[in-house]
Amino acid sequence: MSFEALNGFWQEGLRRLERAEPSERQALDRVVDALVVELRRRLGGPFTTAELARLYERDGIDWAFAIATRVAPATPAAWDMDTVANAAFARYVRGASDYAGGRRLDRGDG
Repeated sequence: MSFEALNGFWQEGLRRLERAEPSERQALDRVVDALVVELRRRLGGPFTTAELARLYERDGIDWAFAIATRVAPATPAAWDMDTVANAAFARYVRGASDYAGGRRLDRGDG
């Protein structure tokens, strides 16, 4: 799957997060923050959009469910992977070395 398609999923996760019920938003944000920490652990130092996309394709988002239920055990809305996991990827991609202004930079290297 292309980075652009995956980024579409990720950005939709952010939009869903922004539309969340105010009473659930704090729990959802805590889960997203915890998932970003896990993404940082999984990818290590500097990374590219392609590396993040490969991680998403290889590992999927099922791993995020255990983190979500641990971080927000009393908030089932925070277990919605389409929202929290994709929002975490959307937040994390902002740190990619080839990502700026909401899009991937074309460096001419493939």
